[in-house]
Amino acid sequence: MIIAVRLSKILLVAALALTCTLVVFGNVVDPAINFGMVQHVLSMDTVPAESGITDRSITEPALQRAAFVLIVTGEALTALLLWLGVAWMLRGLTAPAARFARGKIWAIAGLSAGFVVWQAGFLGIGGEWFGMWMSKTWNGQDSAFRFAMTVLGVLIYVSLPEHEA
Repeated sequence: MIIAVRLSKILLVAALALTCTLVVFGNVVDPAINFGMVQHVLSMDTVPAESGITDRSITEPALQRAAFVLIVTGEALTALLLWLGVAWMLRGLTAPAARFARGKIWAIAGLSAGFVVWQAGFLGIGGEWFGMWMSKTWNGQDSAFRFAMTVLGVLIYVSLPEHEA
């Protein structure tokens, strides 16, 4: 039973690591779509002008590129930490609980980073500060929320204490 729970935690972290890796790969190989979204969200060009918050917009291309690089860097850091978590948890799969738990530190760091990227970055900054929720065409709120909640669920599960056999 103990091994099955540990394998379950490893597989869930690996699934999120794979997803984050694919997100980063897509952003690096074909950045146009996602960079376009960042440009539209930051420029607030699809937010109703009467909203009263459009003075927050960022239209400087260099700043928009910097924001995109920051987002992709956060996603890449998330993926890296998650893969490290998978590797370290696999190393401790049959070890005493304390050793397996030490391996979870990397996964917990990656899951926390991922939550910050999607919750603070997309939902907080993009959604609330730049009013992405008001846009009918450039609104990533639903996707970001689904991913943030998935990451949070796995974070809670992985953080549960380990038991000895």
